[in-house]
Amino acid sequence: MSLSKPFYQDDWVKIFLGDARDFISDFELKSINLATDPPYGIGEAAGKNKSRGQITNSKDYGNNDWDDKPVDQSLIDSLVNLADKSIIFGGNYYLLPPTSCWLVWDKDNGKTDFADYELAWTNLNIAVRRLKWRWNGMLQEDMSNKEPRIYPTQKPLAVMKWALSFLKSDKPVLDSFCGSGTTLFAAKMGGVKSIGIDKREVACEIAAKRCMQTVMNFDIPKIKVEQASYL
Repeated sequence: MSLSKPFYQDDWVKIFLGDARDFISDFELKSINLATDPPYGIGEAAGKNKSRGQITNSKDYGNNDWDDKPVDQSLIDSLVNLADKSIIFGGNYYLLPPTSCWLVWDKDNGKTDFADYELAWTNLNIAVRRLKWRWNGMLQEDMSNKEPRIYPTQKPLAVMKWALSFLKSDKPVLDSFCGSGTTLFAAKMGGVKSIGIDKREVACEIAAKRCMQTVMNFDIPKIKVEQASYL
């Protein structure tokens, strides 16, 4: 495969259909930053969401097997070695070097069987950072600007925009498991070019539709960034 044949592209975003490991040789060493959310192997794609509805019926995203097991450690290692700076959500599921900075997303879930927090490993030379941003079914932090839930493991746009803000670089952002394209659109909003890769055509289609949106003169509501101790 080659980066010369994108599934979708515009002035800010390129999306490729395929396995991330097939594209690694196309990148120059340290020419990109990595911000990605690989499958952790916790089965969220297999219809688990449907059993969690309490106030209303949960959305049915279908039953798929792409989150049945974590991505190979060797691929994670290759991506970290390739990139200049890295942010990996679910980094606690992989063997990664000690770091001074985990990004901690407090999901403000209430009483559910979802994790209270999600952790992103980084190789950034800063202290641990925390963001509280509700993402609990129909309940969201910014209820006046609710995001449509279109993917089972979708992150809030505000969370990914917050995470990318720590990169402080104009190098293109690679999301090697781009899913619904949240990272790509967050990068576009921030004026940074991005590259997305996903093995599933339906994911590439969803991400492309999101990234087709023109970035208007607006911003995500202001979010409070707090320093946190290790969890």
